[in-house]
Amino acid sequence: MRVAAVVPHWNRRDLLFPLFESIRAQTLPFDEIIVADNGSTDDSAELAERAGARVLRLGRNLGFAAAVNRGIEATRADWIATLNNDVTLEANWLATLLAAAERDGAWFATGKILRAEDATILDGTFDAISRGACACRCGAGKTDSPEWNKTCSIRFAPMTAALFRRTLFDEVGLLDEAFESHLEDVDFGLRCALAGREGIYVPAAVAHHCGSATLGAWNSDTVRRIARNQVLLAEKHFRGQPTWPIVAGQLLWGLLALRHARGMAFLRGKVSGLRLGRAIRNKHKVLQAEKERLRCIIDASEREILELERQTGFDWYWRAYFWLLRR
Repeated sequence: MRVAAVVPHWNRRDLLFPLFESIRAQTLPFDEIIVADNGSTDDSAELAERAGARVLRLGRNLGFAAAVNRGIEATRADWIATLNNDVTLEANWLATLLAAAERDGAWFATGKILRAEDATILDGTFDAISRGACACRCGAGKTDSPEWNKTCSIRFAPMTAALFRRTLFDEVGLLDEAFESHLEDVDFGLRCALAGREGIYVPAAVAHHCGSATLGAWNSDTVRRIARNQVLLAEKHFRGQPTWPIVAGQLLWGLLALRHARGMAFLRGKVSGLRLGRAIRNKHKVLQAEKERLRCIIDASEREILELERQTGFDWYWRAYFWLLRR
């Protein structure tokens, strides 16, 4: 049973030191470490090679999805862990996830992710998707509490730090490179759910995440890409779904961007998404039977968001979203 780690990377060589230290400290060692370098202009690639990683020099910044795909294609390991470059893993992370996934026959697994600067606060757990085509990183920004210590089945694993069976990518395909960066893992999760492939959340497997260390959480490019990819996600999977939740979800996310002085980046992203949406629409035909399955998946995921928010306290965005849907 071989396990490979795939690390998409672009500059910020300083982030690789703690990541590699945590990889070397695993109680169950990785068999292979692959760094897919998106054309770093510092000496990240050389540093990674000195640390024992196999470096794929991609030459330019192709985005997160393409870098992960090149890493997956470069290995024949039975399991593949995707790791952001700004993550560190507790020593039993891999052993705990692998044991749980094999025991339950899960296709993928993820654990609890804590903020690197404050381990009492969650960076996230697993993902969910609303009928508004907006993703929820469940638990993000909330205080770590018993509600997040329950092992459960999941549909979406954030590729910040997660483990996947290699054969899953053979079955449902690699990440969609049209997304470049952001929401590519949600798109992948929807494809897994359509194929009946579920994962497992294992809170005992803990990682720590600096959170958007390369560009920043509300960097203009980050906001633009998320806004664009929300449109691509809707074009690819939400055709035939109710319109009002999509309108409400997108407008509220725009208000959130505006609160962070990123209104123009949000608008640029939406315009870009609408331009690219036609190609997505023509490439991905959604059959009626698939629309019905998607409706069930998306409805169930939104109910999960609502229940978790009720249990742990509503964020501003989700409080407003669910209030609007009741109008």
